[in-house]
Amino acid sequence: MTAPSQPQKSAYDIIVIGAGIQGSFTASHLAQRHQDTLLLEQFPVPHSRGSSHGQSRIIRSAYPQEYYSRMMPECFRLWQQLEAETGTTLYRQTGLVLLGPPGEPELEACRRNLGVEEVLDAAALSRRFPGFQMQAGQVAVLDSTAGVLFADRALRAVQEVFRRHGGTLRDGEKVLSIQPGATVTVTTTAGVYKAPRLIITAGAWTGAFVEQLGLRLPLQPLRINVCYWREKQPGSAGLGSVSPCFLTLGLSRAPHGIYGLPSIEYPGMMKVCHHHGSPTDPDKRDQAPRSDTALLSSFISSHLPGLESQPAVMETCLYTNTPDEDFILDRHPKFSNIVIGAGFSGHGFKLAPVVGKLLCELSLGEEPSYNMAHFAITRFPGVLGAAHIQHPPCQAVPSHLYQAPTPGEQIEKLCQPHEDGAGAARRDTLA
Repeated sequence: MTAPSQPQKSAYDIIVIGAGIQGSFTASHLAQRHQDTLLLEQFPVPHSRGSSHGQSRIIRSAYPQEYYSRMMPECFRLWQQLEAETGTTLYRQTGLVLLGPPGEPELEACRRNLGVEEVLDAAALSRRFPGFQMQAGQVAVLDSTAGVLFADRALRAVQEVFRRHGGTLRDGEKVLSIQPGATVTVTTTAGVYKAPRLIITAGAWTGAFVEQLGLRLPLQPLRINVCYWREKQPGSAGLGSVSPCFLTLGLSRAPHGIYGLPSIEYPGMMKVCHHHGSPTDPDKRDQAPRSDTALLSSFISSHLPGLESQPAVMETCLYTNTPDEDFILDRHPKFSNIVIGAGFSGHGFKLAPVVGKLLCELSLGEEPSYNMAHFAITRFPGVLGAAHIQHPPCQAVPSHLYQAPTPGEQIEKLCQPHEDGAGAARRDTLA
C-alpha cells in the first residue's frame, strides 16, 4: 500500500491507471526514462480482483502469430533483467507441450515460428513425459524454452523497480473521472491529479473508462475458473514440479483450448484450465459462474489419467477479450495524449515487459519498436462516438447500470453529473 508518509502531490509528467502487470511494467519503463510517473490502483495491493494475481503463468516462445513470437526473445531478456535487478527468481523452465490434430494450422504455425522440425507421436511423448497420454489422431510439438512465471512475485518485483526509479504508486484509490485536454485531469477518491499524458491499463474496467472518452471498444470481461487437480498417487503420475506445461490447439471438444501447468501453488496438484469463461461484470465477479469442469474432467480422464477427475481447488481470474483476441495498444483517436492498453485476452502476462515498453513509446510520441498494425483501435469499425465532454467531468459508470441504450443516450448517461459534482466510484486493475 501507499506509505502513509508519502507526500501528496498533484502534478506529474504522466499518469497510469491500473497497477496490474501491464500498467506496472508501463510505469516502470516510464520511470526509467526519467518521467515523473503516478501509478494509480483502485484496490490495496496486492489483491486478487483482476488478472495479475496468482502464483503462476505460462511463458512460451510458441505462438501461431508471428507478430507475438517476434516479441518473445525480448520478453525473455527483460524478465531475466528484472530477476537480476531484484535478486528474485521469477521463472522456471519446464518446456511446453503443444497438442493438437496433425496438420492443425495453428499448431503448424507454432512449429514454424519455433523453427523446430520434430513432431512427437504418442509413443515419443510418453517416453519424454510419462504422465501424458495422447489420443489417436493427435500429435505434439515441444517448445523447450517455455516455463512458468511466478506471477505474484513478478508483479511485486516490477513495482519495486518502479519505486526505485522514483515512481509513485497510490493504491486503494478509485478513479472517479477523467477530463481530457492538453492537461489531463484525473479525479480519484483521494485527490485530483494532472499530467500532460495519460495511459489507461485498467483491465476489465477499461471499457467503462473509455466510454466516457467517446470510445466503445469491444472488450468482453470473462470470469475464468482456475482449477487444481490432485494426483491420485502423489509423485507417481510424472506430473510434479518438473513436468512440462501444455496447451491444446484445434481439439474439436475444446475449441478455445485447454492449458496446464505443473504443481507450484499446491503440492501434489496440477493446474488445468479451460482457456475461456463466462461473461461477467468485473464488479460482480463473485457471482457463481457457468461450470466447465465436465469438459476438463473428460480431458483429464483421457489425457492425464494420473490425476483425480474432479478439481480439488477452484479459484477465479478475469480475462478481458477482444473479438480477435489481439491486444489494443494505441493512442485515443481524438485525444493523442491518452494511450490505451487493453484486451489482453488471457495471454498478455508473459508479454508485459514489451507491452509496457510499447505503451511508454506511444505515450512519449516515439516510433514503436514493433509493428503496431494488429493492435490498432481502428481495426474495429464504429468505435468512435461523439465525445460530449462536459463539466464537471464525465463519470465512469459500470456498464451493468444501463440496459441497451442508444449511442446518444449512452453518452448522455455517462456525462450526467451528480448533485455534488463528483463522479460515481468505480474500479480498475490489469492484464
